[in-house]
Amino acid sequence: MSVLLVNKNNFQKEVLESDRPVLIDFWASWCGPCKAISPMIDEISEEHPEIKVCKINIDEEQELATQFDIMSVPTLLVIKDGKVVNQSVGLKPKNQILQML
Repeated sequence: MSVLLVNKNNFQKEVLESDRPVLIDFWASWCGPCKAISPMIDEISEEHPEIKVCKINIDEEQELATQFDIMSVPTLLVIKDGKVVNQSVGLKPKNQILQML
């Protein structure tokens, strides 16, 4: 599975109504740690089809960033059944990201 770009128009359907756990990467193009974590997020998407992996650009989707109180990037959220069940801020190794799930 490839990483899905999420915006306010598809958030309800792709995230809140998902029948799989969702890993969301809140990121920004100017963020160095975001660029470092991106390949790991892509790998997780390819290696774990049982998880829906999404990215949200905070500069383009400020409404969603505000809704989830995103103050720093990268911020990772795990959402199951429409609810946030885990959250992490900052650059993390891939094994720690997988442990969140």
